[in-house]
Amino acid sequence: MEDLDKLKRHLGAVLLTARERSGLTQADVSSLVGLVPAVYGRIERGQMLPSVPTLHKICVTLNLSANALLGLGAEWELEDLLPEPQAEPAELRQLRTLLHSLSPEELRTLGALASAIAHKK
Repeated sequence: MEDLDKLKRHLGAVLLTARERSGLTQADVSSLVGLVPAVYGRIERGQMLPSVPTLHKICVTLNLSANALLGLGAEWELEDLLPEPQAEPAELRQLRTLLHSLSPEELRTLGALASAIAHKK
């Protein structure tokens, strides 16, 4: 049981650091991953483990390797397990979060609008 608790705490600490580095909120990540914010919060606080499909979505969303997230491999400092922070404007991160809530038709419409704006310059 102690090993399971240690894994939960490690996973939560890595998620918290990765999320903060990416400039996302818990609500942003939970929305991108498809979780209720309270559930994602419990995972990040080390109170529960995600399912394997959810773990995969979290790794993709936060640009983490599963090895880093699960604490596998060599013993490194937590900062060494995470990718360098992306120099991405907050507006772009917010837009990316919003895009995940759009239907395919809305995405096509927005894509056409963005293309028209880009070609207008």
